Amino acid sequence: MTPVLAFDIETVPDVEGIRRLHGLDGTLADREVAEMAFQLRRQATGSDFLPLHLHRIVAISCALRERDSFRVWSLGTETDGEAVLIQRFFDGVAKYTPQLVSWNGGGFDLPVLHYRGLVHGVRAGRYWETGDDDREFRYNNYISRYHQRHLDLMDLLALYQPRANAPLDDLAQLLGLPGKLGLDGS
Repeated sequence: MTPVLAFDIETVPDVEGIRRLHGLDGTLADREVAEMAFQLRRQATGSDFLPLHLHRIVAISCALRERDSFRVWSLGTETDGEAVLIQRFFDGVAKYTPQLVSWNGGGFDLPVLHYRGLVHGVRAGRYWETGDDDREFRYNNYISRYHQRHLDLMDLLALYQPRANAPLDDLAQLLGLPGKLGLDGS
């Protein structure tokens, strides 16, 4: 039986990256840099949701079902940096070769992991495998949209129609579950 790894990431603005891209020195506080980026984004798009490459990962939480066991945990510690969190995630993919399960993971979590992994030089050979070294991955790998090694539940339930996407919090509450408890992604 293939292990199943459900995961979610939490992010904050990458203020150092924003400083680098806009030629800012260290005189502005992090909060001011983030607010500047939000204002620029609102002017450009009407929303303050930053582009995916400007999100810094601060937490990755996982639930792993393997045979008869089930574990829930968050990767790393409060003192671990972003690179450590991302490397541990991809090390877990290499160790277990699980089916990944996410909510909007194809639209947010995995692209953010890709960009931030690239920034930090993270190694993720098993994740990026497309069949050159392991023939089983030729027609079922993590990065092809219609393969099953990654299942984005939001995409599947919406039949891959962005207009049909629903927030996980809303669906949880409709199912009688508590939904988000005092926190949200913002």
